[in-house]
Amino acid sequence: MTHWLVTGGAGFIGSNFVRASVGHRCQRLVNVDKLTYAACTATVDELAGLPGYALVQADIQQRDVLLQSLREHQITTVVNFAAESHVDRSIEEPDAFVRTNVLGTQALLDACLAYWRELPEEQAKQFRVLHVSTDEVYGSLGAEGAFTETSPFQPNSPYAASKAASDHMARAYFHTYGLPVMVSHCSNNYGPYQFPEKLIPLMILKAWRGDALPIYGDGLQVRDWLHVDDHVEALWRMLEAAQPGSEYVIGGNCERTNRQVVEAICSDLDQRSPLQRDGQTIARADLMQRVTDRPGHDRRYAIDASRLRDELGWQPQRQFETGLAQTIDWYLSAQEWIAAAQGGGYAGQRLGVERSA
Repeated sequence: MTHWLVTGGAGFIGSNFVRASVGHRCQRLVNVDKLTYAACTATVDELAGLPGYALVQADIQQRDVLLQSLREHQITTVVNFAAESHVDRSIEEPDAFVRTNVLGTQALLDACLAYWRELPEEQAKQFRVLHVSTDEVYGSLGAEGAFTETSPFQPNSPYAASKAASDHMARAYFHTYGLPVMVSHCSNNYGPYQFPEKLIPLMILKAWRGDALPIYGDGLQVRDWLHVDDHVEALWRMLEAAQPGSEYVIGGNCERTNRQVVEAICSDLDQRSPLQRDGQTIARADLMQRVTDRPGHDRRYAIDASRLRDELGWQPQRQFETGLAQTIDWYLSAQEWIAAAQGGGYAGQRLGVERSA
């Protein structure tokens, strides 16, 4: 029996995990999502009505709702994606991040603990909770080195701090209560169904229209890019073979500056459909404009995922250039989804607070 409860399964990473898992990796999947601005039913509409799938609109702070779902569906595995995740929004409204990422995670863990304690011994041994986190909890790297499972937490944004707190809570529930929790820390994901406030979808849509492309600061911030499908497969591998209490970092082995990512998007779109203005062809890269950076902007992230490779046999399979082209294909063909996702009023405007001089 494989009955999974996934929180945040109508968001970006969560929905890709849910779509790939339903009917293939589990017999039943219960998707618990608050359906905030970054998640909409259109993201998982194709699953509606499928046997073995259910969508429950609820906040992970609702412990009683979670516990009821765990019991009703006889859940064997919980995967927690539910989180506020946009750094710029966390600068503007940090309390929302504390409520969801910290208090919500604690409520979920508490519901899981109560349910786990009710299970017969053999079922309790098989029960797992996988808490999905981010490499941003580790802070900013210099020019050399990479994050590992033993890197110290040094969060520099309210978002990163809230995720670090949730990670500590997950660890505490394992060490204090014995709840079989595992934690993953992933690098920057890209792929379909990502809300258009994030760098890659935002730049795809703006560059396709020929709008200005805002680049924070000098654009030389480095991120390790991981295709969401590779991330999903790493999480599956953890569910299959990782031990309770274990932590793994998950990366794409693909460091790019923000400027390089935007330049790659522009080059791809120029080849598809040259941008014409006043009878002249305009290189989309010329639309890049430096804007004031955001406060606490980490300079570099990189992941050393060798432990995940050596212990569980996972490594990324998608090349960035191929994955980016496929992502661009998806966004250019997903106008109905984009309209539904932006129905809450987001239209590509800058969010958050600019760094003071």
